[in-house]
Amino acid sequence: MRLDKYLKVSRLIKRRTLAKEVCDQARVQINGRPAKASSTVKVGDQLSIRFGQKIVTVRVDEIKENPRKEEAASMYTVLGEVPVPRDEKEEDAYLRES
Repeated sequence: MRLDKYLKVSRLIKRRTLAKEVCDQARVQINGRPAKASSTVKVGDQLSIRFGQKIVTVRVDEIKENPRKEEAASMYTVLGEVPVPRDEKEEDAYLRES
């Protein structure tokens, strides 16, 4: 499944166009590598998403095309949530460690 669609159907990001914009801004990584909106997401992948002042890391547990609202949260497991470091060097170091 495409990354932008996964972010939308799992309800990590509200709209698919917003998910695409976040990917285009290099704020999403799959398994430690920057990802485009068209990147393929598989079960077991680890996603790091930068939301404003925090970076959320999740593991993909399940992929469904049209999940119900109640099923969306079961598609991933939150592994961690950390505040964004003050400067870019610290952020790059954190993302390399993850």
